[in-house]
Amino acid sequence: MPQPDAGQIAGAASRLSQCRTRGELGRAIAEEAGRFSLYDLQRIGGGIRREVEALPEPYRSRVRPYFEEQIFGAYHRLMCSHRSGAFARMDDPIPDPEHFSAFVALIPRGCLDRKGSQTDIGFSKPLHTLFYYLVTGYTIFVEGGPGHPVGTPFPGGFAVERRGNEYYCPIRDKEEDVPFSICNVCPARQMEGV
Repeated sequence: MPQPDAGQIAGAASRLSQCRTRGELGRAIAEEAGRFSLYDLQRIGGGIRREVEALPEPYRSRVRPYFEEQIFGAYHRLMCSHRSGAFARMDDPIPDPEHFSAFVALIPRGCLDRKGSQTDIGFSKPLHTLFYYLVTGYTIFVEGGPGHPVGTPFPGGFAVERRGNEYYCPIRDKEEDVPFSICNVCPARQMEGV
């Protein structure tokens, strides 16, 4: 039996797959993200807070602002760029077409296959997971940044780093067996020695 949000999720993924430039993609993501109500955003924020509150201190306090930045900082930048018309000036191709195709392909299953998707971050609905993929797709394929913001701490004392024009992540290659993880399409490289 199809899930109630399956059509909207499949439609969003199909729409993104048709984009060829960073500007087209930014505009499409902004329009899809603009469909979320204030109530949806509050529920998504609540899911993130619940997830963070389950973490032990002092890690909880260190990671909280990065989780919020990853979702709502990206959403704010996305909507500001859309409203300012910035996407009209972005006519360069979407970087890394192979990873972009893989990203678009993982959206429907990552949102709807709830068994062990490990992408939820406490999200209660498949559409909330879609929001996660939308803002992460914006960060990676329009802005050209890593899926997790620079500075995001991970257990063991390591954090996402920027060195020149390259990004390094302590968990990049460790997520390969998590099929719906954004790490599988992230431009960051695996941090050496971790």
